Amino acid sequence: MKPSSNQERTALVTGASRGIGAEIARASAASGVHTILAARSREGCEEVAASLRSQGLDARAIALDVTDAASVASLVTELGDGGVDWLVNNAGIAESAPLLARDGNEHSHEELFRRHLEVNFHGPRRLIQALVPGMMSNGYGRVVNIASSAALYGQAYIAAYGASKFALLGYTMCAAIELAKSGVTFNAVCPHYVESPMLEASVARLIEKTGRTEAEARAFFDEQNPGGRVVTPEEVAACVVGLLLGDENGLALELDGSERPRIRRPNEA
Repeated sequence: MKPSSNQERTALVTGASRGIGAEIARASAASGVHTILAARSREGCEEVAASLRSQGLDARAIALDVTDAASVASLVTELGDGGVDWLVNNAGIAESAPLLARDGNEHSHEELFRRHLEVNFHGPRRLIQALVPGMMSNGYGRVVNIASSAALYGQAYIAAYGASKFALLGYTMCAAIELAKSGVTFNAVCPHYVESPMLEASVARLIEKTGRTEAEARAFFDEQNPGGRVVTPEEVAACVVGLLLGDENGLALELDGSERPRIRRPNEA
């Protein structure tokens, strides 16, 4: 049965121990929804969940490895018949590398692509396969997948990451069409560079490779976003919760540092 109010809803946010995922969990809980924070490290999620509970919000932490089918199955058992109403697939990895493997590097290059697809595509797919049938039985559900601008545009040196995010966006749009009459909506949020631990790592790599100062490195990433600045986690979270609360289906919101997200409707192109 469709929940009549936010207080009756349950949300699952993956990759919620820090960065974008933690901010999405905070916004979800602030909307009145019981929010489950999931990541491979339960301890990291528990810190965030405890902070939310101290503010009077309804949140709890669990351990979940989206690359492990057994871990996903355990989650379904733990959730029981209630399942979840909102699913935010945020867990992801991003590693840069040349398109072609260099001599003697074929095995690690193969592993790079496998790892990105396992986490960034198959992880969300596993959770959708496991949790969406319950949503359909209730006649209500919301799924938001955190993709990337790399799901919209090709870029050099991130082929593994880009391929995994293109796959996720394509899967999202297929689900939006195939299950359009089920009461479950599927949307994607596609940020450019976001202020996050992932960006911190990119800044550090740029400093190491080029000798730029931290200020220069950060300015470089600001300039890469069409809006002239990196996106904040709060902006991503606001877009995600807006989609969870609404009835839109088949949207890809592109956040590029501009004042407003760019609304894309790939299925209507």
